[in-house]
Amino acid sequence: MPPAEQRDNIIININEAAAQTQFQNMKFAVKTWCKSGRARVGLLQLKCTSLVQGATSPEIEIETPALLLTTRKGLPAFIPPDHLSFLPSPDSRLLQFSPMHFMEGPNSKTISDIGGVHQLLGLQGYGFVAVPRDSILSLPECSSSNKNGASFETPSGRFLVKPLEYMKMISSMKPDLWVSLADEVSASVTVKRNKASVDRTITWLDHCISLKPRDGALFGSVVGGCSVEERQRCAHEVAKRNVSGYYIGGFGLGDSIDERSTFLHAVTDVLPKEKPRQVCGLGLPEEVLQGVAAGIDLFDSTYIYHLTLEGFALIFPLNDKCKQYESDTQLCSMASDYTKINLKATVYRKDASRIVEGCECYTCQNHTKAYINHLLNVHEMLAQILLEIHNTHHYFSFFRLIREAITEGKFEEFRQKFIERRREHLLAPSLGACELQTSVR
Repeated sequence: MPPAEQRDNIIININEAAAQTQFQNMKFAVKTWCKSGRARVGLLQLKCTSLVQGATSPEIEIETPALLLTTRKGLPAFIPPDHLSFLPSPDSRLLQFSPMHFMEGPNSKTISDIGGVHQLLGLQGYGFVAVPRDSILSLPECSSSNKNGASFETPSGRFLVKPLEYMKMISSMKPDLWVSLADEVSASVTVKRNKASVDRTITWLDHCISLKPRDGALFGSVVGGCSVEERQRCAHEVAKRNVSGYYIGGFGLGDSIDERSTFLHAVTDVLPKEKPRQVCGLGLPEEVLQGVAAGIDLFDSTYIYHLTLEGFALIFPLNDKCKQYESDTQLCSMASDYTKINLKATVYRKDASRIVEGCECYTCQNHTKAYINHLLNVHEMLAQILLEIHNTHHYFSFFRLIREAITEGKFEEFRQKFIERRREHLLAPSLGACELQTSVR
């Protein structure tokens, strides 16, 4: 039998072996398509996989496009478990984590004996999404990867993770969704190295499928760097496999935002429309809108984490809110683009107003800018907790507006208006500075 036919038979056998369990715990349906474009609103339904014996399996329903909350070892960096209830529900019930985060903690057997990440963290009502890479603690190191496994930089050092080792982690942690191991490369690699990354990713996907645990929905990884042809080749191959959804990787690793739409559209052209698509590396509001326009459903981003870490609070307009900031002359020196404010600044030391008037988050309902400014400047951890709650709530509201715009057939109008308004705000401070310099002269 020719090698190509042997490979096809192997793929068919692997798919058949996994088919009976692949979609038991996850369902996805597209509810609304954008009238002109690929943006869509969908419904993701999850039945949590890791439960105490005899307990009723909770179900989670989340409308897409949706944001996955980035976590460190299963929890948002600044929000303890008893504060998760302050976040919008059910939007906040999908938590993304990297199995690599646990390489310095409990070993796989210990986590398995406990019952997986749900039992370890005591969060049975939440859905967990396992992704090898993240943008905080687990970064792909393509120069150290080889045909045997993918290399990652972590706080515990550099690790080469082989498919078998990765599947042992997945089996012990029992996530609801998990992404296959991928060889993600930066935009600067050679054509030969990029092609090798696609070949390895497809091979590792076959290994992951053959070793697939009983529970949890598998998302097949699609890579290809800055090559339309390689991305489409990878997407074609992954689409042949029996997977529940798709993870589009390789972004945020030196690629240009101007070229990204071409790569995203090239992949979504190939992938089946009835399955969900997740992307990593698109975090800024403009990037999210770019992904939604290409037909992406789930976004894995560290945008909120980095804002909170630096003491910034989101304030960009939602349904004509935040208009007070558009005419605030003090804001020009405090925020670079009118989407966020730096609450460490002395101008907020005596500011008794809320971060955003009308915001319904716990922080805005109970605390002032002056109080958060004080907490930040005395290095009190509560500052990050309150900021993370507000920023997460605000960004979830942004995603809700995106879904509403798609449903109403106004997504492109919403997207263009948002981008134009932000561009105007970016120009405003620089123009003001120019006018000031002219007057001084």
